[in-house]
Amino acid sequence: MSEIKKVVLAYSGGLDTSVILKWLQDTYQCEVVTFTADLGQGEELEPARQKALKAGIKPENIFIDDLREEFVRDFVYPMFRANTVYEGEYLLGTSIARPLIAKRLIEIAGKTGAQAISHGATGKGNDQVRFELGAYALNPNIKVIAPWREWDLLSREKLMAYAEKAGIEIEMKHKKGGSPYSMDANLLHISYEGRHLEDPAAEAEESMWRWTTSPENAPDAAEYLELEFVHGDIVALNGVKMTPATVLSRLNEIGGKHGIGRLDLVENRYVGMKSRGCYETPGGTIMLKAHRAIESITLDREVAHLKDDLMPRYASMIYNGYWWGPERRTLQTLIDYTQQTVNGWVRVKLYKGNVIVAGRDSKTDSLFDPTIATFEDDKGAYDQKDAAGFIKLNALRLRIAAKLNNRK
Repeated sequence: MSEIKKVVLAYSGGLDTSVILKWLQDTYQCEVVTFTADLGQGEELEPARQKALKAGIKPENIFIDDLREEFVRDFVYPMFRANTVYEGEYLLGTSIARPLIAKRLIEIAGKTGAQAISHGATGKGNDQVRFELGAYALNPNIKVIAPWREWDLLSREKLMAYAEKAGIEIEMKHKKGGSPYSMDANLLHISYEGRHLEDPAAEAEESMWRWTTSPENAPDAAEYLELEFVHGDIVALNGVKMTPATVLSRLNEIGGKHGIGRLDLVENRYVGMKSRGCYETPGGTIMLKAHRAIESITLDREVAHLKDDLMPRYASMIYNGYWWGPERRTLQTLIDYTQQTVNGWVRVKLYKGNVIVAGRDSKTDSLFDPTIATFEDDKGAYDQKDAAGFIKLNALRLRIAAKLNNRK
């Protein structure tokens, strides 16, 4: 008899998780609790409730949670305070959603008395690591069931056969093959992997993209946006105060119209393989550009450079699943401290896939002093003669080395 009496399943209502639900019931003879998260993926989630009920799940064991505000406020915004980019390009749209899902899985397990959680991530990918590292960090005694590492349903045909035998309703899109891509969407991005994209030499098909207009077909007129920052976070667009989720949703809409945020990337997965993925992150691309612009006038040089030094490590922590690790939390404290003075506004121009900074200012925290930086007469604000000694001192080690080399 299995020691697992109840398990919380991260459940979308799609084919894979519907099969997992039935498989858990058959294999572990346990009670299943379903958890479906609304992270802004743009899909109707109520059908997931109906499918769970049809599968015999008790109404009190069905959780469908709107996590959009928490996702952007407590995960996306803190990440963007660090200007986080993985391997120079990826804005971590999938990675940053996983610690929130793990957190909620553990909360629901505690609330319902479940001994285990389960997810639909495969044994080849990063998500299994992210879900499970997060879960263990929050509850070291939790059991994890990862069906893709246990069952023999390792092909689409076997999944379909299992579903038909179990009486699981198979939607027409699955019978016809559905999208040729493995996709993940939330308020920050939408990702595409698999099929046609498994050849890194093949160009992504234009019909694949869901959120963004191609830059060639974007409007011929540029659009200006003004973003207001408080402590490193965007609080208003064009003078209108907005919640974090509303800000990102609106930026996605505007950025997508102008063809902003497309990315085609071959990345290094934590498990060791390279993987090709395409991403649409219109709102995040605008946020990153604007945040760096406001920091350019409000952060001390050495603080800004220190942040840039640490950012790749911070990005790897998120990508590899260590959001809940002490190292990420420690680094977040430093990052958030630097954001106390990151207040002001940035104006950007959006045009055919480009985000162009058109202005920035901070009435309270700008370190830009025009009386010193001017190319005109500074009336003695900066004594240019001081530069001679500064240069000589910094050249001292170079001069010593040059004299030594000349004697050889």
